[in-house]
Amino acid sequence: MGRERVLLVWVVAVLIIIMVGVGESKYMVYNTSQGIVADKLNVHLVAHSHDDVGWLKTVDQYYVGSNNSIQAFFQRWWRDQSEAMQLVVKKLVNSGQLENGGMCMHDEGPTHYIDMIDQTTLGHLFIKVEFNVTPRVGWQIDPFGHSAVQAYLLGAEVGFDSFFYGRIDYQDRAKRKSEKSLEVIWRGSKSLGSSSQIFAGAFPENYEPPSGFYFEVNDASPVVQDDPEFFDYNVQERVNDFVAAAVAQANITRTNHIMWTMGTDFKYQYAHTWFRQLDKLIHYVNMFADSNYL
Repeated sequence: MGRERVLLVWVVAVLIIIMVGVGESKYMVYNTSQGIVADKLNVHLVAHSHDDVGWLKTVDQYYVGSNNSIQAFFQRWWRDQSEAMQLVVKKLVNSGQLENGGMCMHDEGPTHYIDMIDQTTLGHLFIKVEFNVTPRVGWQIDPFGHSAVQAYLLGAEVGFDSFFYGRIDYQDRAKRKSEKSLEVIWRGSKSLGSSSQIFAGAFPENYEPPSGFYFEVNDASPVVQDDPEFFDYNVQERVNDFVAAAVAQANITRTNHIMWTMGTDFKYQYAHTWFRQLDKLIHYVNMFADSNYL
């Protein structure tokens, strides 16, 4: 991306299932208010999680069954919330900080297109009724393979601005990284031409965070220890790790905007550990970015 750009990190707090608020430090308030800056490298942190429909449990067991996790269908969670919590969620939706879509992340290969349409319609209808908004981003990060039907019929035709996917062949991914073509304009229908086009992006390494930036309560990644009285104070080290990972990803993309997918399957079971570290990273990376050029 060039060494003339200053690193900027900001957060698009998009959690595909449920977002849980985090408390502030007793003595430290972290500045997470930074927006986009045109002449800097903008790192978008997208918090996300999902469970696999009917994989290890049924849908209901994921939500209320044994070994329950916080991930579940957003609709089930929504109906259990107080009016006060629902108001908080509506504010997040209206500000663009929370995105949702269909009732599930459907497969694209063996699935009949009518079923794909039905589940997408059901999910979008719920969101329209409850929030009066229409989803703008397609999020097909875990299906094994992708189809033109998704790009055209359930992408451009439903009004999406963009469509992101995670699983592609390893040789295809390597080629796209070397050519800086992970992000493309996908024309889903040859006969329909430009009307079927949608901006599409594949992730550099599936849909996981960069190595060393997993923050579930039992993950091994080092947290940002910012109390200088502790022996393991590591703010500069963690900032350096962040910058290195950001530059590495920027070097395989074409613009000064990159996305970090901060999550994976079944994550955010204890969301505080994630959002606390994201707050710290945003705060300290931006604090040092004004004087550290890449």
